[in-house]
Amino acid sequence: MNLKQEIQNLEINLPKDFFYKIQTYKEQLFKWNKIHNLTGAKDEKTVDAFIVDALYPLTFIKTPKTLLDIGTGAGFPGLILAMALDETTIHLAEPLTKRASFLQFIKASLKLDNVTIFRKKAQELDNFCYDMITSRAVSDTKLLLEISKNLRDKNTTMLFYKGERVFDEISGDIPYRVIKTNNRHYLLMGENIND
Repeated sequence: MNLKQEIQNLEINLPKDFFYKIQTYKEQLFKWNKIHNLTGAKDEKTVDAFIVDALYPLTFIKTPKTLLDIGTGAGFPGLILAMALDETTIHLAEPLTKRASFLQFIKASLKLDNVTIFRKKAQELDNFCYDMITSRAVSDTKLLLEISKNLRDKNTTMLFYKGERVFDEISGDIPYRVIKTNNRHYLLMGENIND
């Protein structure tokens, strides 16, 4: 099954130009990755899996108006979500210059007007409460909650892309749900996750 079929199987509403943008993104990622080593995903199969992984939560979340992705790296999941959620204001926090430069290049190339890139750590951002905060492969849940404390309130939903050890990281302080797939555990946290 190819990437387009896998994404279509998710049955999510996507902008008309989504697949064009994803293809352009992939081409640029492979070019940049050869020089700058942005991600360990070196082959198309792995990158495609990362893209599907980034999009899967769109099958179970409410579309946020504002979203912050902590430690976006080469674009997973924040940049992929930005292409899918063109009505959502998306902020990408990525402190590494080469990765932030790549994100900026893709934003300009694809005219992603809903995206702002901050070349800094999330804890260095101005206080602002987002509807949703995402993160993938950055840190454990406790540290992510600490990093994001000035960027959320009781209405914020956190969506953390985790592995099997997710249950070791959960405390009972905040309501949560874990959505499991074959390769991923999505940790959804917040007061409003069951609405």
